[in-house]
Amino acid sequence: MRVNSPLYKIVLFACLYFSSSITHANRVACFTTNMGQFCIELFETQTPITTANFISYINSGAYTDGIFNRSVPDFVVQGGGFKIIPGTTGESLTAVSPFPPIINEFKISNTRGTVAMAKIDGNPNSATSQWFVNLNDNALNLDNQNGGFTVFGRVIFDGMTVFDAIENLPRRNLGSRSFTDTPLKDYDGSSSVSFNNLVRINSVELIDTASVFSQEILSFAVDIGAENALEVNLRLIHSSPSIVFELDLNNIVALNSRPLNTATFLSTNGQLHIPSVMINPSTILRNVQMQLTDAESYQFTLVSYE
Repeated sequence: MRVNSPLYKIVLFACLYFSSSITHANRVACFTTNMGQFCIELFETQTPITTANFISYINSGAYTDGIFNRSVPDFVVQGGGFKIIPGTTGESLTAVSPFPPIINEFKISNTRGTVAMAKIDGNPNSATSQWFVNLNDNALNLDNQNGGFTVFGRVIFDGMTVFDAIENLPRRNLGSRSFTDTPLKDYDGSSSVSFNNLVRINSVELIDTASVFSQEILSFAVDIGAENALEVNLRLIHSSPSIVFELDLNNIVALNSRPLNTATFLSTNGQLHIPSVMINPSTILRNVQMQLTDAESYQFTLVSYE
């Protein structure tokens, strides 16, 4: 390897900036609700136990027909603990059957838009099915109590508009500890609460993608050869006449192993190939090809995609 090659420099920066900062994971969970659709990018590399637990609940159907039972303005919106089930006499509300608690994996700060596990006070290793979305930067609070609350994903694309809308809904105490701040949809405050007033998850879909493009950041894992794999972010800097991205040197994480769904970078010709890029909840681009066009600034120009 030439010591002045782009590959060498990228590996060097990875070593210098190795951290547990927010980067990306391969899978995305998209939720359809009666308040709109949102997607969560899962941080499988940083929090493998927590994301595996979350995926297990999705696959079991625990979150389908679930509700958001708690909304605290400027703080969190929480769900994952309860769901609506049909019956011979109509619908009823039941608690989600929990799997065994998981160990705490706190590494990433509870900033706005991140998704974290709820747990029992005084027991860091008590998370099961319940999770919440941070409406604000709650790092000073949630990073420093009960072992830190494990962030395992982030809301991507325009999904936070859904949670901002939930935050603005009226809330009501429905008579138990878990329902003291329940957000209610289409509720005028004068009638009794019905199941139609609850904020409800209609469906959940897991999507496997090599990369996510959200808020002008392209995030992915990349095999750069010589048994080196990195998690990186490319920031969009130009969209005309060419689409150009620049490597964020402050958010490079060296990986111990190569993920299955990974981009590849060839230092011999400066070509970057990303198998798939999710750009919104319904669109995935395939076989994205980029070219390193400025080695000093680590700028890549989009060449083609399917």
